[in-house]
Amino acid sequence: MKDSVLYFVIPCYNEEAVLPETAKRLYNKCDHLIRAGKISDKSRILFVDDGSRDATWTIIEKLHDFKPVFSGLKLSHNRGHQNALLAGLMYAKDYCDISISMDADLQDDIEAVDEMIAKYEGGCDIVYGVRNNRDTDTWFKRTTALRYYKLMERLGVELVYDSADYRLMSRKALLALSEFREVNLFLRGLVPMIGMKSDKVYYKRGERFAGESKYPLKKMLSFSMEGITSFSVKPIQMITNLGVLIFLVNIVFLILGIVQKVHGTAVPGWPSVIVSIWAIGGLILIAIGVIGEYIGKIYLETKGRPRFILDRVLNDGPKKEEDPVSVQDLIDRINEETSRVSR
Repeated sequence: MKDSVLYFVIPCYNEEAVLPETAKRLYNKCDHLIRAGKISDKSRILFVDDGSRDATWTIIEKLHDFKPVFSGLKLSHNRGHQNALLAGLMYAKDYCDISISMDADLQDDIEAVDEMIAKYEGGCDIVYGVRNNRDTDTWFKRTTALRYYKLMERLGVELVYDSADYRLMSRKALLALSEFREVNLFLRGLVPMIGMKSDKVYYKRGERFAGESKYPLKKMLSFSMEGITSFSVKPIQMITNLGVLIFLVNIVFLILGIVQKVHGTAVPGWPSVIVSIWAIGGLILIAIGVIGEYIGKIYLETKGRPRFILDRVLNDGPKKEEDPVSVQDLIDRINEETSRVSR
């Protein structure tokens, strides 16, 4: 196992506030694993800058200059969290034996990495980091998350409950993931489709260390819709079934209206007519909207545009001498440099 090269893949978007601390903790964990003989000293911490507008890339460059263990990818344009994560994984697969992906906000417990590696040593190609509770979430977020997982399950999509993008993947699994070519990415649904031996590691998710969440309600809703429409055509089938049901109900009311007309008991019902028109009109618009979502995805897929474009790459060049400064001094330098750039 000591010869296994591990790449931490960390997508970043405007993370200057938290990145120095993230780098420090990941460096300590990586150093601990190397000293324990768990991973190779060629292992790296790969930050993927998703077109940040702050000093994120400057910090990544400074980290790489200080310690070669820090590597970086800079995307030419902001492509979203899933594309940034995929860019890092697809780059890492050519260098690593195993990868561990996680967000830069330090909400995922870094100490769970040891158990993930142990599961990999036990023969697993994919190890999911799963939250053991949602105490840090609001009631609204806990409830909607649970219902979303249940909805996806009913739609036939295989998901790992309470698992985000904190996971270990072997090189074999990464190569399999590279075979999926769709533009509309929902990695939480794609990874289980690989079908290799997998397991779970449970951990407690903490609060964000610093900075602001990059997933407000609007983005979460968009991400959820992406997951549904990327993996299931059942919403279209549901619309078809609903249309048939409405048609049958209309036939019943038509027969009832004819009977009332024959018996002379029919009463003009202007309000009911108006309500019916609005109800049916609303259903038609919803149906058109859902179908439009799928047509839009087909449109994007047929274009064949690249999912991401790399602008800069920071990885091992000629071997550098080890910087004699401590990790804490390194972080202090970065914080000082960040403050200067921000001013």
